[in-house]
Amino acid sequence: MEQIQTLLKLTTSQTAHWECVYRDLYPRVYNFFRYRFGDEQLVEDLTAETFTRAWADRHRHQQSRGQFATWVYGIARHVATDHLRQQSDSPLPNADQLPADWQTGPEATHERQEDMQYLADLLNTLPPRERELIALKYGAGLNNRKIAAITGLTPSNVGTILHRTVKHLRTQWELDI
Repeated sequence: MEQIQTLLKLTTSQTAHWECVYRDLYPRVYNFFRYRFGDEQLVEDLTAETFTRAWADRHRHQQSRGQFATWVYGIARHVATDHLRQQSDSPLPNADQLPADWQTGPEATHERQEDMQYLADLLNTLPPRERELIALKYGAGLNNRKIAAITGLTPSNVGTILHRTVKHLRTQWELDI
C-alpha cells in the first residue's frame, strides 16, 4: 500500500523520466542477463527484479557517485549474484535454451545451433569474472569505462582482461574446428 501511495505522489515529469530511463536501459539489462543465463523466462524475471529494486531504491542513488545507468547495472550484477548463489547448476545456456530468435530465421541451421552450444561450452570454462565482463561488454553493450565503474576495475584492466579472454576464446574455437 505504501508503494502505491508513493507512486501516486510522483509528478508527471518524474514518471515520464522513469519511463525514459526504463526504455533506454531495459534492452541492455535484458541482454546482460541473456548473455549470463540464456533462459528467456529467467532473463525476464531477473530483468524485472533489477528494475523493481531500482524503482524501490531510486532515492538512494547519489549523482556524485556515478551515472544512474551505472547504478542500475550495479543492481543487475547484484541480482545475478543473488541468483547464482541460489543455483548450483552452470549459469550459461545450452543451445536449446538460447532465445528463439537465435535459432530461427533464414540462416538458422543445425550447424549454427551446434556453434552456439560450443560457444556456451567455451564460455562455461571461463572464470566468473571473465564471464561477467563478457556479459557486460557484449550482452549489455557497455564500453570499458562503464564496465570499470560497475566492477571497480580500471578501464585499462577491463580492456586487457576482455582482450585476453576473447583471444583465448578465439584460440580455443580455432583449435577445435
